[in-house]
Amino acid sequence: MQPTQQKAWRAGRFWWDWPSGASQPGDAQAKPLTKLGAVIFDLDALADIENAGHRPAFNAAFAELGLDIEWSPARYRQLLALPDERRRVAAELRKRGVSSECDVLAELLVDEICATKAMILDETILDSDISARPGMVDLIAEAYGAGVGVGVVSCGHHTWVEPLVRQLIGEGVAGAVVTADDVPRGALYRTALAELGARAHDSLVFAGSQASQRMATAAGLPTILVDGAEATPLRVADCQRMHDSWHETHPRPTAA
Repeated sequence: MQPTQQKAWRAGRFWWDWPSGASQPGDAQAKPLTKLGAVIFDLDALADIENAGHRPAFNAAFAELGLDIEWSPARYRQLLALPDERRRVAAELRKRGVSSECDVLAELLVDEICATKAMILDETILDSDISARPGMVDLIAEAYGAGVGVGVVSCGHHTWVEPLVRQLIGEGVAGAVVTADDVPRGALYRTALAELGARAHDSLVFAGSQASQRMATAAGLPTILVDGAEATPLRVADCQRMHDSWHETHPRPTAA
């Protein structure tokens, strides 16, 4: 990795908990521990699905329900600090004096907004202006060409996730596309590993949210959290080094 790439990582454009003394990306002396077998992408890490897909769908839902609310990209980024969309909608309504936390009618309105948004998202997302984050398509193409398995997981509906993945990275590139329609959310990464025929120990995850990161690490997978900022493109060799550094600092228990 070149000095500009190292600077990008230190700036937090991709965040990973590099402990003191561990091998960093670009460490010329680092040697692979095990060959990287698979890279698995949370769909939100592969593309900005929240801002380019969910936000416009919410705005369309607000308009359809006659609500004078429109989320700008900046406002939506603020709301993403809340862990789920129901809380985001409820927070917006409270801010505008529409509801209180214990208001039953407000809860029904939140339900209606979220249901309308889900219907609109399902109908429109494949026609939305969604593209892969800079460098991701090249990284995936290099991994695919090198025989590294490529998987994608998402909490969205399989009916639009799978065709969207094809739009973003090409036909037949992803060896596994697993959604919350297919398995419980907690099993997304383990199922992707099984479909790729890969082991957690030999794989690397790009997560698009802290919740996704927690699910991946709970499955024993080294994980990088993509924070949504512009980032210097990565190569498979960089992924290999990050994979190795994670295992250096998270050794597997040995049998007694």
